[in-house]
Amino acid sequence: MVTIVPTLTLEGFLAQPETEPASEFFTGDVTQKPMPQGKHSRLQFKLCLTIAAAVEEAKIAGVFPELRCTFGGASIVPDIAVVRWGQIPRDPSGDVANRFLLPPDWAIEILSPDQSQSKVLERLLFCSEQGTELGWLLNPREGSVVVVFGGQRVQVLRLLPVLEGVSVSLTVDQVFGWVFG
Repeated sequence: MVTIVPTLTLEGFLAQPETEPASEFFTGDVTQKPMPQGKHSRLQFKLCLTIAAAVEEAKIAGVFPELRCTFGGASIVPDIAVVRWGQIPRDPSGDVANRFLLPPDWAIEILSPDQSQSKVLERLLFCSEQGTELGWLLNPREGSVVVVFGGQRVQVLRLLPVLEGVSVSLTVDQVFGWVFG
């Protein structure tokens, strides 16, 4: 006799209670993100502060750490999601909505020691395929940043590109200087 285990659907996944740290639903699989450690937390905090200072007051974009984004049959939680101001979902009262059913305009992932770089890159490439304009994959162990552009073009750069209209200039050395020096 063959036992068939029902496959979890996106709707079924979203109906489950949230986990801490967050779980993601991608390509039909559920995986839990690793608990952030020191370098990861410091990079996430400093990037959120730096980007938010350049975009939020001018209402260019919103910066959201650990935001669940559900789109294209997946539900992922980038370490940092940047969403253009006019694209931020709103509830009936005009406040920021709790559910973001869209890809971020800019997704930033910070590799944790026990994460697979190829699996995290796969999520950023999926985001790019779904409309994300820019993705960064920071690898603290190597002190490198893989950049994913629209159309799934990938480069490793020293001067980091940002969303059009955002006045932030960062190099890889500056970013990793927040944790290494």
